[in-house]
Amino acid sequence: MTQKPNSFVSQVRASLMLLVLFTVLLGGVYPLLVLGFGQAAFSSKAGGSLIEKDGKVLGSKLIGQSFDEPKYFWGRLSATTPLYNASASTGTNLSPASPKLLEAANERLEALQKADSKNKLKIPVDLVTASASGLDPHISLAAANYQVERVAKARGKKPKDIEALVTQHAEGGIMGEKRVNVLLLNLALDEVK
Repeated sequence: MTQKPNSFVSQVRASLMLLVLFTVLLGGVYPLLVLGFGQAAFSSKAGGSLIEKDGKVLGSKLIGQSFDEPKYFWGRLSATTPLYNASASTGTNLSPASPKLLEAANERLEALQKADSKNKLKIPVDLVTASASGLDPHISLAAANYQVERVAKARGKKPKDIEALVTQHAEGGIMGEKRVNVLLLNLALDEVK
């Protein structure tokens, strides 16, 4: 079977036309449709799960924030620079034997002990380590309960009242450990009179 001289040219032309068609469809039309559907059906989540109060964005439910005042619950360490920088999401990439990792954990241990020197509970590991992304907005229920006394004292509240607030904000637990979103918990603390 012999090919006609135009056969190669027509195949290249058809291939290029398909390339352009699929580029427009899959590189333009489809992403716009998915974006439009996401914004219409899940506007809060598609917009970053932002938390607003009085028209001001306070943060996102999905990104940790830095809290270091005794009257607030503290989250996990952030491995990003600056702290909790969502555009620089990364782990530390330090080995468990790294002196820098040990130094960061020891600094956090000292800060926790200094902030609440009477607390003799074992410090939960998630309070002295960063998550893989360096942006985790959650701490374990144990990490929240470890901080209850300090937060209660700093706010002039009874520990049982602060503990009840922690319990109210606990999430998960069916498949895994219960956890608490630090930003949501701290915002709830600020609402308590």
